[in-house]
Amino acid sequence: MAQGDRFVNRRSFLLSSAGLLSGFALSLIPGSRGRGQKGLPFTGSIVGPSFGLGHMLLKNDFPKPARERKVSVVIVGSGISGLSAGWKLSKAGFQDFEILDLEPEVEILDLEPEVGGVSRSGANSITPYPWGAHYVPLPTDESRAVKELFEELGIIEGRTASGHPVYKEKYLCFSPQERLYIHGKWQEGLLPVLGATREDYGQFQKFKKIVLGFKRRRGKDGRKAFAIPMEMSSRDSDLLALDRVSWREFLHRQGLDSAPLHWYANYACRDDYGCHYGEVSAWAGLHYFCSRDGGGDSEESAVLTWPEGNGWIVKKLEAKLKAKVKTHSLVYRLTDAGKEVLADVYSPMENTSLRIRARQVICCFPRIFAPYLTGGKSRADSSFLKGFQYSPWMVANLSLNAFPSTKSGAAALAWDNVIYGSPSLGYVVATHQSLATHLSKTVLTYYHAMAGGAPAEERARLLQTSWADWVDFILRDLSRPHPEIRELITRLDIFRWGHAMVQPRVGFMWGEARKRAAWPEGNIYFAHSDLSGFSIFEEAQYRGILAAESILAKLGIPFSSSL
Repeated sequence: MAQGDRFVNRRSFLLSSAGLLSGFALSLIPGSRGRGQKGLPFTGSIVGPSFGLGHMLLKNDFPKPARERKVSVVIVGSGISGLSAGWKLSKAGFQDFEILDLEPEVEILDLEPEVGGVSRSGANSITPYPWGAHYVPLPTDESRAVKELFEELGIIEGRTASGHPVYKEKYLCFSPQERLYIHGKWQEGLLPVLGATREDYGQFQKFKKIVLGFKRRRGKDGRKAFAIPMEMSSRDSDLLALDRVSWREFLHRQGLDSAPLHWYANYACRDDYGCHYGEVSAWAGLHYFCSRDGGGDSEESAVLTWPEGNGWIVKKLEAKLKAKVKTHSLVYRLTDAGKEVLADVYSPMENTSLRIRARQVICCFPRIFAPYLTGGKSRADSSFLKGFQYSPWMVANLSLNAFPSTKSGAAALAWDNVIYGSPSLGYVVATHQSLATHLSKTVLTYYHAMAGGAPAEERARLLQTSWADWVDFILRDLSRPHPEIRELITRLDIFRWGHAMVQPRVGFMWGEARKRAAWPEGNIYFAHSDLSGFSIFEEAQYRGILAAESILAKLGIPFSSSL
């Protein structure tokens, strides 16, 4: 079949965020700085959190609070969930809150610590670039809060005659959107059609029919089979039963054993879940392919992106909440005293601690870290948190003095560029959205989900791997499609994400652990994408707004729900 006869590209099936990783997880990982090694024509570093503060957090080795103040609501964590919670409180006219930047100081090319969690970004003389999450698919009808925010930020600039959003053109991903390097050539799109057999094409078509069937299905409760936010999905028993088998097993049960199709399905899981498809719940696997609808009149494959990725959204939210965000503030203890929560906060700049007396607290960091702050004195047993597993990631930004070459007749350099059979997830081009008529330099953001072994083992490997060894890994990978890559790099910096994203393993999506973790404990609320079972922008925002609206209701403050 000719390439022009392809029926699908990746976003048609695989629309979700690359991972909204949490910054708090980094506080448990020592940061280190590496330098260029002999024989390499460029320099770089491993950037990350302060080892000293991470060690203090584990030991709870902080000075006693020397002063106190009162704040009605404290939001702990400045990722998408925390910023969204603050955004909602502010929209309701409630201003007695603070967002405390949970992270220790982070050295990122000598810049100040940034808010945003795994949606943080960086910049150099060439371009801004992402350090983590780098796009948002067009929101579905159920993602009402996303559309509300996007209208406010000017991403949505109008409505069609049928009422669907019109997105500002410069924020929609420019073409070409994605390509795949396979059998020594670049092809357009990520479904491996190059070299596929007639049997493979037949299975591609069968897979498409299965996906379309679930996309069109409505449950007995009238809900979509797979919705975003995921809590709005149907609870039909046969759909929930999909959570009890793996995505790989589901494909085999459908008679689908095509090697290119299985690579595609596994790539989807590594990309969005940081997990091998043999471990991912079939419900989560199908959700990845079936939950997007393109937002109505728009193309399903369309995504919104910026040179700095989702860091663009972070900066807009931060500007709105600037007076409320307190950086250099590490919350190390939360004590629910019945009518208030005592939040002890350490300032590394002053080496002092203070106590904030709050009526409510929203914890916007990975749920498994709450016991570190409560000192194990939670009102409920936290053993259920053992069900939460998180993927470590390595993200690198490569500054290039020229663009990689592409052979004549091959698919052109795209925004998203993937290598078939690679342990990595490929790279995105930070300058892809540039409106400049000529660019001589660029930055490639390279993603590697460490899904090869148990998460704890992979985290240890993440920490133990030196800058030089990571550079060797990256060069060997990228030299396959780009033999000249070594000579093009002027700087290569690496960020280590220890607990990048929660893994939707078999039984986790609709098991008791995830549902139990979402319950508030007294005056302490929880809001993080891991409570949804997977890490995407929409789920992080949903959890932050849900917690904020719960507190507004508890305080008796009127508001119009965004959900």
